[in-house]
Amino acid sequence: MFDVQFITHFTASISYLDSARIALEGGCRWVQLRMKDASEDELKATAIRVQDLCRQYRATFIIDDHVDLVKQIGADGVHLGKLDMPIKEARERLGKGFIIGGTANTFEDIRQHVADGADYIGCGPFRFTTTKQKLSPILGLDGYRSILTRMKEESLSIPVVGIGGITREDIPALKAVGLSGIALSGGILKAGDPVREMETIIQQTE
Repeated sequence: MFDVQFITHFTASISYLDSARIALEGGCRWVQLRMKDASEDELKATAIRVQDLCRQYRATFIIDDHVDLVKQIGADGVHLGKLDMPIKEARERLGKGFIIGGTANTFEDIRQHVADGADYIGCGPFRFTTTKQKLSPILGLDGYRSILTRMKEESLSIPVVGIGGITREDIPALKAVGLSGIALSGGILKAGDPVREMETIIQQTE
């Protein structure tokens, strides 16, 4: 199984809600709502609408960063970046019934996230991406290969999802290197037909 996650983004003509709808219509069944610069009211209003969409499509709904909102509206889980709430604290607040993902750039990050109770890792960036500020060092295929090798050596078992500038053409190599899946964002929305692009990617990963 090679999972495809979608991280919401926006363009001049596509809203955060629209981007989630595009991903779901294209067959993606995991949506992370990421609205770094939104007000709390705007985030909550959008989160409720995206969650309704995800339930219609029976998709997993994750919110970036906002642990209390996840608990308040009953989202499926939260994704935490390196500068967000520590995973250990989030697990204490949420308990075992919620999914918690953590961002990692190194093997040491992953080891710590596993110890703290994470359910999956978003590991990257694979290459340079304009959808994220304060970018960590680029990993590339060699970086993933090194990290996954060390995980095997230390018997660390947790899904690792590649993220950061990934396109359809990268999928065969990323599958071959041993990742559990990929997370996509801007590459989908920039396509001429975003829904069709997601459909093609889903077919490619089955």
